Amino acid sequence: MPAKSFDVIVIGAGPGGYVSAIRAAQLGLNVAIVERENLGGICLNWGCIPTKAMLRSAEVFHLMHRAKEFGLKAEGIGYDLDAVVKRSRGVAKQLSSGVAHLMKKNKVTVVMGAATLSAPGRVSVRTDTGTEDLQAASIVIATGARARELPGLEADGDLVWTYRHALQPKRMPKKLLVIGSGAIGIEFASFFNTLGADTTVVEVMDRILPVEDAEISAFAKKQFLKQGMKILEGATVRKLDRAPGKVSAHIESGGKTEVTEFDTVISAVGIVGNVEGLGLEALGVRIDRTHVVTDEFCRTGVPGLYAIGDIAGAPWLAHKASHEGVMVAELIAGGHPHPIKPGSIAGCTYCQPQVASVGLTEARAREKGYEVKVGRFPFIGNGKAIALGEAEGFVKTVFDAKTGELLGAHMVGAEVTELIQGFVIGRALETTEADLMETIFPHPTLSEMMHESVLDAYGRALHF
Repeated sequence: MPAKSFDVIVIGAGPGGYVSAIRAAQLGLNVAIVERENLGGICLNWGCIPTKAMLRSAEVFHLMHRAKEFGLKAEGIGYDLDAVVKRSRGVAKQLSSGVAHLMKKNKVTVVMGAATLSAPGRVSVRTDTGTEDLQAASIVIATGARARELPGLEADGDLVWTYRHALQPKRMPKKLLVIGSGAIGIEFASFFNTLGADTTVVEVMDRILPVEDAEISAFAKKQFLKQGMKILEGATVRKLDRAPGKVSAHIESGGKTEVTEFDTVISAVGIVGNVEGLGLEALGVRIDRTHVVTDEFCRTGVPGLYAIGDIAGAPWLAHKASHEGVMVAELIAGGHPHPIKPGSIAGCTYCQPQVASVGLTEARAREKGYEVKVGRFPFIGNGKAIALGEAEGFVKTVFDAKTGELLGAHMVGAEVTELIQGFVIGRALETTEADLMETIFPHPTLSEMMHESVLDAYGRALHF
């Protein structure tokens, strides 16, 4: 049977792949997308979206306990973990169905199965009913990534979990160990700690949230400790001894090893790219530490073959994958898109308090030789934050003292994942401190803290 021909074949229907397929179809190309599991990929089904649904439940639960502060009464406060998970899965299902609708609307051919690049421009898909052969001049690999598993710390779904097990927990942990304090680890630590688990976080680096500005990490740590979390920095889990219903973790810190017992462990020690079984090596694609090596336009070096999203390396963010997908679609269609600037991609962590950032940290800016001006403004100085009962947090901005360029912005506190986009736009438009100072921010809003932080960098803060 001859191979079905398309202009573009996208392998993987996560936020990189399905967005790339839509944009390519909008540009008049005949597109097929191959997905082996769920439309929407990890993000919609097992990552960004269901975790946010669960974290929202934890946030509401936390607020219920604070009802008295707001002049309200709430008695017999409790939760049903199964119902929390059921809501989360329902949200994921709704969005995954939405992707199916978008594929149909844009006339993208969906092929469910596992893809292999059998030859240049050829894709073989193993489906439930056999094998389907496809061909296209342009192929986009968007197969994403999965949880990294370290020797001796492998997940078993019972005592030791990855993010997937944590999204459908078979029980509420009583004593929880979270290994890794990046976004995934801290979000699950925040969720289970809020619901009452005795939670310990172990981080191998010298501070939690190690990619964030040091001041932000320190403030977040203080808040987590206040919430009852235990945090071990510069520490390593050397071994897990498993027994029925318990795990003994050998944790090395400061040259000493202590053994502590937990009933549940969540391993969140990074991700590895899904590069296996695709036939990439045979085509001459370069792979470095489980990630496909690409240029700034996501080209692999093999004619007509592109790689986007998590499989193409850091930052491992859904919005980065989507933007790359659009860029590649426009490139294939003959356009001249701008390459992506990693330094202008925001990172967001939805713990309590939230953390968000874009651009250079203060330390990194100084390392790069910039003379900097730094501004800070606390939530306690903002009327809206006080009215919300969310007076813990601050906004920090870093400017080039010579040019006024906004080098970075860093935030910790309520709703900062929504606020950060203002600074992302500012960086995209190459905004200076003067532009930001002259912008009128609405009152009363949390966004006023962004303005005040800029003013503070130049000694002009009004409310603090």
